[in-house]
Amino acid sequence: MVGELAGGAWQRLPLADADVYYSPCWLAAGEADELLGHLLDEVPWERHRLRVFGREVDAPRLSCWIGDPGAIYVYSRSRFEPRPWTPSLLSLRARVELACAARFNSVLANLYRSGQDSMGWHSDDEPELGAQPIIASISLGVERRFRFRRRVPPGTGTARPVGLTLSHGSLLCMAGDTQHHYQHDLPKSTGTSGSRINLTFRMINSAHMPPMTPCSLD
Repeated sequence: MVGELAGGAWQRLPLADADVYYSPCWLAAGEADELLGHLLDEVPWERHRLRVFGREVDAPRLSCWIGDPGAIYVYSRSRFEPRPWTPSLLSLRARVELACAARFNSVLANLYRSGQDSMGWHSDDEPELGAQPIIASISLGVERRFRFRRRVPPGTGTARPVGLTLSHGSLLCMAGDTQHHYQHDLPKSTGTSGSRINLTFRMINSAHMPPMTPCSLD
């Protein structure tokens, strides 16, 4: 499921019913520093409004949806049209495809400005991602704690999270049934002042996207 790495071996995370692989030093430090600087300047960062429990709130991070024409993404009842690839991201895509032995036509870029920015529990299981999506995640900037927790039936409690510290220049690849069995999040980090960029490469199949109606946006 994953390709050969020039800079070292993959580490497989010990998560039952999941295929999660991690390379902590996928990019050399100098290259990761340079990429971080380019993305801060190139990407048109936005603060999106999300619908949570029936009300609109500001997302606790900046983000940008980038991809091929037609790679539309529906998340939190919002429809995102892709912005064009930046030079840095277009070059990076080919390398990520080789490392993960997969094709990608889009990337979600998230900018966490400090430890107060976060991402809540969720699974990347939208219909347009397919039945067994491969998600490639690159981390740049300050280290942050990334967590997985098993999805359990309603009313049966909450599974204990399993954490992983994502290093500057690292690559995480999630595949197989990972999104069916697990959620993941990036919690707030007290005392963290530096910024972090996360890039999650995906393959969008618009034919699987549910139709958007006025009712679906309520």
